[in-house]
Amino acid sequence: MQNRRTERNAFFPIFWKMDSHYPLVDFHKDFSLPNADTVNFQTEGICNIKIDGKAIDDLTGTFIVPAGKHRINVKIYNQATPPTVFMSGRYVKTDASWLATFEDKEWIDETGKSSDVSATNYQSAGYWNFNSVNQIPSRFVLPVIVQRPVSVIKNSNSILLDFGKETFGFVKLHGIVGNGKLQLVYGESKEEALDPEHAETFDWITISSSKKIDTTPQLSKAFRYVNIRNMDGLQLDSVSMLYEYADLKDKGNFTCSDEELNKIYDVAKYTLHLSTREFFIDGIKRDRWIWSGDATQSYLMNYYLMNDNETVKRTMYALRGKDPVTSHINTIMDYTFYWFLSFYDYYMFTGDKTFLVNNYDRMKTLMDYVVSRRNKDGLLEGMTGDWVFVDWAKGLSKKGALSFEQLLFARGLETMAICADLSNHKEDATQYKEMAKDLKAKLFQYYWNDQHQALMHSRIDGTQSDNVTRYANMFAIFFNYFNDAQKSEVKKSVLLNDKVPSITTPYMRFYELEALCALGSQDYVLKEMKDYWGGMLKLGATSFWEEYDPSKKGAEHYEMYGRKYGKSLCHAWGASPIYLLGKYYLGVSPTSPGFETYEIKPALGGLKWIDGVVPTPKGEVRVYCNTFNIKISASEGVGRLVFNSMNAPKCKEGKVISKGSNQYELEIKKGQTYSIDYKAVISK
Repeated sequence: MQNRRTERNAFFPIFWKMDSHYPLVDFHKDFSLPNADTVNFQTEGICNIKIDGKAIDDLTGTFIVPAGKHRINVKIYNQATPPTVFMSGRYVKTDASWLATFEDKEWIDETGKSSDVSATNYQSAGYWNFNSVNQIPSRFVLPVIVQRPVSVIKNSNSILLDFGKETFGFVKLHGIVGNGKLQLVYGESKEEALDPEHAETFDWITISSSKKIDTTPQLSKAFRYVNIRNMDGLQLDSVSMLYEYADLKDKGNFTCSDEELNKIYDVAKYTLHLSTREFFIDGIKRDRWIWSGDATQSYLMNYYLMNDNETVKRTMYALRGKDPVTSHINTIMDYTFYWFLSFYDYYMFTGDKTFLVNNYDRMKTLMDYVVSRRNKDGLLEGMTGDWVFVDWAKGLSKKGALSFEQLLFARGLETMAICADLSNHKEDATQYKEMAKDLKAKLFQYYWNDQHQALMHSRIDGTQSDNVTRYANMFAIFFNYFNDAQKSEVKKSVLLNDKVPSITTPYMRFYELEALCALGSQDYVLKEMKDYWGGMLKLGATSFWEEYDPSKKGAEHYEMYGRKYGKSLCHAWGASPIYLLGKYYLGVSPTSPGFETYEIKPALGGLKWIDGVVPTPKGEVRVYCNTFNIKISASEGVGRLVFNSMNAPKCKEGKVISKGSNQYELEIKKGQTYSIDYKAVISK
């Protein structure tokens, strides 16, 4: 996946360690069979199958397991592709309950007795939707559907195609005949497609045929426009494209009284779908890589839209790779911490403890690497080989120990404590809790400034800098590291202060607007979403961009990295309204793992009405809210509706409890629809 990037037709590989699969894997499971079972099987690789330690000598596609209790071991070697096994019997089937290891540590002594294998670290075997013997994992490809251009402009030696919106896949030339070498110049904008000297991606195709043929380039590309050049000596009937996509259905939804916001939500959905492939990738034109910071936001948006756990897990496995740890994830310090934090989010939204336990050893060795790189004050600052990223922002200092990195480090330690406890590593949990407590104390000791009422940006050579940025301050709000008074002051002194450098990437706008929503400023955030994402729509965006600066004009919007068309016009982190509208307007979020309990805190934010669905592991939560009525239904868990009303609310289906200061609560039980009459508190 991460080796499909090209830049002006040159292969552009990743610049961090790339791990491959383990070539030798042992799978096993214990069975108790009421009757003998004939098992059909297929493997990818050379295999050894044992029943109760005895190898089967005839592996012709079936074997028989007698009635009773048995252990089946399957050891597979495959250097070329990941070892896989498929079994289908009446009782014996391959599924998520099998265990796997890449080293079983089994040896045989001089008497022929097998060793104790209790030291072996077994994990749950990976699985997906390969549910028949004909679905070979190594042959997996994403599905495609045919799309046609909405406009075709033919010139003397070229053809300009417009597919109507940002898309991704393979251009297909139909009925081409003759001799020549044509060029396909791809453009997310018309300007890029018409500028072959600076376009980021293109293909050369050599044709030598006296009969009409169809042809397609090998690698998929992102584009809206395609400029077919150098047509001398060639004739072409038509052009289509094979749109490549991950077949994931939307389980969540949001609509409201504002049509522009509905359009923003729809384009955000399309942006996330385009950036969701075998993994969650950053963008579809340029990198097509797995970046931890980008992926973390995709996970959160996914929980409110597609709610697909498997893509989350695959992406997190791919980001971490194997031991030993030799660098930060993607070489970026902050991206390492996002990887840790994503485990807590995953657990809360899915309730899947197994995934955390399976990854704990990898979490620990990565955290050991991080801890080993602290300075004499117990803080982290960039060392040789570290990329301290934070955000794409002009003039942003990366010198010294940044408050933002310490804050993420502290949250990472808190996450490690939770995962250690769930994995039954109690001593580790205690250690991580103490380390997090100590680091949080240092965060305020070293970085809080009473005069600025903010966490300062950095600490250089033991001295606090006189520089305020938004990053640490906004994260500290939704991490609940500030007390109520500090939150109120930081809102004024940082978030709503035009003198503090503004953020121009959707990446950090995600967190900035989340912080404001967490402070109850949905009215303000609604205006910001309409200005920022609506601003891209007004410029003709059909997917949301990597970066948007309203002060730029015309083709300046496409510039980035010192290149005319370096910016991605379809970037996953641009889709954050999905998350913001689900969590802070519909107001639904889990309060215990897997939505066993959850909160619903609807906020109109100046809208007349909102209506939507938030998916849960076993169902959904439906929310409708206007200024005088709220309707709630849920298919699992126990919810707590929290809302404000100017009068005493009425609900026939449950008891509304007053909490004072116009705030009320109502318990939501599964399988029941609740209708609450109330009077909304309107902000002035």
